[in-house]
Amino acid sequence: MKNFKTFSIILFSILALSACTAPEPVAQDGTMLWLANGRSYNDVLNSVVTKIDSTLAKEEYHIYDADGTRRIDGGSRSAIRYGVYALQRAEVLGKADAGMDVREKPYYEYRILNHWDNLDDTVERGYAGLSMWEWTAREIPVERIRHYGELCSSVGLNGAVLNNVNSNPLILDKEHIDRVAQIAGILREYGITTYLSIKWTSPMALSGLKSGDPLAPTVRQWWKDKAAEIYAAIPDFGGFLVKANSEGQAGPQDYGRTHADGANMLAEAVAPYGGIIMWRAFVYSPTSNDRANQAVEEFKSLDGQFADNVIIQIKNGPIDFQPREPFSPLFGQLYNTPMMMEFQITQEYLGFSNHLVYHGTTYEECLDSDTYRDGKGSTVAKMVKAIAGVANTGQDPNFCGYIFAQSNWYAFGRLAWDPTLSAGQIADEWVRQTFIRPKGMTPQAYARKFLIPVKDIMMSSRETAVNYMMPLGFHHIFGGSHYGPGPWESSIRPDWSPIFYHKAGKDGVGFDRTRNGSANVDQYHEPLASQFNALETCPEELLLWFHHLPWDYKLSSGRELWDEICLHYDKGISQVEKYQATWASLKPYISETIFDEVAQKLDIQKNDAEWWRDACVGYFQTFSGKELPTGVRPLKAPIDSLMGSRVKSNRYGMPYHDENHKPVIIRHR
Repeated sequence: MKNFKTFSIILFSILALSACTAPEPVAQDGTMLWLANGRSYNDVLNSVVTKIDSTLAKEEYHIYDADGTRRIDGGSRSAIRYGVYALQRAEVLGKADAGMDVREKPYYEYRILNHWDNLDDTVERGYAGLSMWEWTAREIPVERIRHYGELCSSVGLNGAVLNNVNSNPLILDKEHIDRVAQIAGILREYGITTYLSIKWTSPMALSGLKSGDPLAPTVRQWWKDKAAEIYAAIPDFGGFLVKANSEGQAGPQDYGRTHADGANMLAEAVAPYGGIIMWRAFVYSPTSNDRANQAVEEFKSLDGQFADNVIIQIKNGPIDFQPREPFSPLFGQLYNTPMMMEFQITQEYLGFSNHLVYHGTTYEECLDSDTYRDGKGSTVAKMVKAIAGVANTGQDPNFCGYIFAQSNWYAFGRLAWDPTLSAGQIADEWVRQTFIRPKGMTPQAYARKFLIPVKDIMMSSRETAVNYMMPLGFHHIFGGSHYGPGPWESSIRPDWSPIFYHKAGKDGVGFDRTRNGSANVDQYHEPLASQFNALETCPEELLLWFHHLPWDYKLSSGRELWDEICLHYDKGISQVEKYQATWASLKPYISETIFDEVAQKLDIQKNDAEWWRDACVGYFQTFSGKELPTGVRPLKAPIDSLMGSRVKSNRYGMPYHDENHKPVIIRHR
């Protein structure tokens, strides 16, 4: 009896303790993004004393305590708003102690989102539904735009290009200018300046001019008149983003003029109003022997010829937002022309909104890269004067189509404000602000059991994607949708064809960009040029980017190239499987809605990773003629069943997956 009584007491104690410590499920749907935790903006604002301080820079804020009161001074209303959000973030992160004294201003003046939204409400490379601007609706979606403004302001972004770089000329007609003015009026409240992308042929499309020659007086006057019309409706309009003489689009080169001629003509039109021109350096021609060379070839000779209010916008890599690229050599070749970084937030080449891939590590890798333009320490971050990110927003309730896709928007904003922040620090911030700790769970236990495992997934996720997509310097071997693999694909234009980039044959694989090949290495400054040129010093993660190598080439591991390729693809699958196991263990600490969404996405990602492995290893095996190395699992699908196929997708570009979350493959032969 005594033993039974003792057992009963112990059992009761255990049950009571369990009841006290068991986490209470969280009701969270992801729609608040990284503003889910902590006090609201207005609560924080009403708890502090604010003041405009003319001694501070326009966007600088100062958070401090004085006379027992927390204060936020700012150089402008926008600066105070940034300060309030910074305090809100500090509170969530446990960094808002008494005596707090923080003074910050942004590193870059221009911190802009590029939206690729079309006037029919579709979004190019948009994987979160239709355009959040709702161009075709009678009324603008005021509340959604306000929420968007809050999110941008909370991470210090101050500009938005509303429409696609593949622009429709109608964006400049009176009806659309009036609508843009309405949107600009809302965004202005959050310190966000509005910009537009323009089509070079707009004067011809809208007014019947016969030419788009930037030196023609009639063309110059048309743009001056159009700028005056826009600024009359939107006095603080920011200016234009321009894609010209790229991917078949018209531009000044069609009239024997230069990029500088075209940019300066537009710069002249917006200069009286303080506007800027962001001229994209994403130019390439099917006649080039190496697309990676062309930006330098076209812009280096024009250095110093652009007007003061022109900024050259350069993608982070020399090709096109690939899973991994070296930084664009153009960042090291312009001395007298302002440059603007262009990152991609939307995951055009990284699994759309289906794959968990945190871009913070990609951004950090590029910004920290040393160009050696002015000697050691000339990082890309120091070379650029502004920064833009291709947005991933749409009408999806959580804006991004996937809760983890939100992290890339957040990471871009934080690095745009301060490029010295680490990707790890930013990931930690995002996780702690986005996910809500269950009731009954201590902060220490929550950090150990949930926050740290999630952060670990995020920090390894980009490398995982590189492993199962394009390891060791492979690039641009996607299918036509940029979603799945297509190493076998060819097209009319060689620079759009995977076979142009991997150059696989019996002799080996990889693109020769050495001094014996396209000489792309010499667009980089020393010591990088020689480092990339020599096999002994070329980073292995970029090996096939710069070198064409035989299948039996020995890597630092002692393994042959073929074996290493296979092991990387297989490792990518294993890593996603580990993410699945980790996520399954996190179910008690998160809402059912978010848990199920992420679990389903990870299932898709795992199946897609297997598809990538089967397609790429199987295809390259037809050239290497080698067996799979020990430790690599057999391919699930024979290459004959995949050749000439691609994923089925809807009209908005999102791929179809079956009830088992496997990609729906269709054949084209």
